[in-house]
Amino acid sequence: MKVFDSHFHIIDTRFPLIANSGYLPQPFTTEDYLKKVNDLHVLGGAVVSGSFQAFDQNYLIAALKTLGSHFVGVTQIPTNVSDQSIIDLHQAGVRAVRFNIKRGGSASIEDIQSLALRCYALVKWHSEFYLDAINLPDIYDILLKLPAVSIDHLGLSKEGFPHLLKMVEHGAHVKATGFGRVNFDVIEMMKKITAVNPDCLMFGTDLPSTRAPRPFTTTDLSLIINHFNALQAEKILFSNAVDFYGVTNLKM
Repeated sequence: MKVFDSHFHIIDTRFPLIANSGYLPQPFTTEDYLKKVNDLHVLGGAVVSGSFQAFDQNYLIAALKTLGSHFVGVTQIPTNVSDQSIIDLHQAGVRAVRFNIKRGGSASIEDIQSLALRCYALVKWHSEFYLDAINLPDIYDILLKLPAVSIDHLGLSKEGFPHLLKMVEHGAHVKATGFGRVNFDVIEMMKKITAVNPDCLMFGTDLPSTRAPRPFTTTDLSLIINHFNALQAEKILFSNAVDFYGVTNLKM
């Protein structure tokens, strides 16, 4: 079955890395990534900037050049970034801005609304959030003002899941990623999400699974194939993300 990998990281030591709470990841190049997914029928995906990359764009532009036009970028940018810089990143293949509330390295909570709306107005980027869903009520008012939102790693916690589901009811997308990071039955929760909106779940490998208690395995992919019907699985694994990221050359 075709896969669009909506969430993975490239860690290229030719470019700056910044320790996050003392953590620096091991290298994971585009070549490493392609070897890892060689048997998974990955046709495209989203390279996501991590906390340890902060506002560096050079690694991301280099990765996208190597991976090709079926791949897009998700970046972190400071609030004082120029409009032209955002436009240039869009032309390089970036399609979303990320706010890393859990680990930092991105713009602050106070800057979310203004920066997210500016990115959307300029280039139609959606906004991605890495946070424990238990904290969603703190920023509900902000998120509901944004035109397009996605939440990483199924919201991370069982305790926060009702808040995540509320966001789904309001149109948010959710990444079916990081199964080794969560404290709940992923299939049970994904079925609840798809019951509300079958078009919002987006699978990703989360490779190389930095700091995850359990890294990605192909079993994570099999869970989706084995527990959803063919149409549902195709949406989760491929078409939902292709549509959300606007990768039109994969829809031909």
